[in-house]
Amino acid sequence: MCGNNMSAPLPAIVPAARKATAAVIFLHGLGDTGHGWAEAFMGIRTPHVKYICPHAPTMPVSLNMRMSMPSWFDIYGLSPDADEDETGIKRASENIKALIDQEVKNGIPSHRIILGGFSQGGALSLYTALTTQQKLAGVVALSCWLPLRNSFPQASASSANKDMHVLQCHGDADPLVPFRFGSQTAEKLKSLLDPANITFKSYRGLPHSACPELGWPY
Repeated sequence: MCGNNMSAPLPAIVPAARKATAAVIFLHGLGDTGHGWAEAFMGIRTPHVKYICPHAPTMPVSLNMRMSMPSWFDIYGLSPDADEDETGIKRASENIKALIDQEVKNGIPSHRIILGGFSQGGALSLYTALTTQQKLAGVVALSCWLPLRNSFPQASASSANKDMHVLQCHGDADPLVPFRFGSQTAEKLKSLLDPANITFKSYRGLPHSACPELGWPY
């Protein structure tokens, strides 16, 4: 779906129980697919919300010895000063914006669309929401970070989402994306958006995963 459109299948979709008037687009983490998250959303299915879980294309990932796996963009390292795949991040973001446009064509206004994701998918959801001219309902960002953080605030100068709500959740025992990355991302977001609209929730003892206590906006 993102990156190389030819190498990823169509998204996993959980349709609204009745007529969809809102949507959640949720992006999975590195090496995963959208299927598991779609199954999770089946458990909280609501009458008017459509859940869309795209699958990342398969590509070699530098962090994992160039092994091929589903990935929204390449990752070179997990340290704060690691180089980033700027071209890949921007390309993936444009593809997510195209997916949002498609839902708008399907009759769901962009301000009724929440963008979310876990880990690498959460990172892409934050970057996309901050750089798009599509006004979104908000972002749910789990166990993630803000990519290309040094390009802000310039990168978000024309964003339509300066007043959007962001829910960030992060386990304080995360060994892959350290908790401090999440808290530093929250502080960065408060400098770009209305601080009152940024909610950062920590989960004691939670590693790099989700848990049933995570609250959802719908």
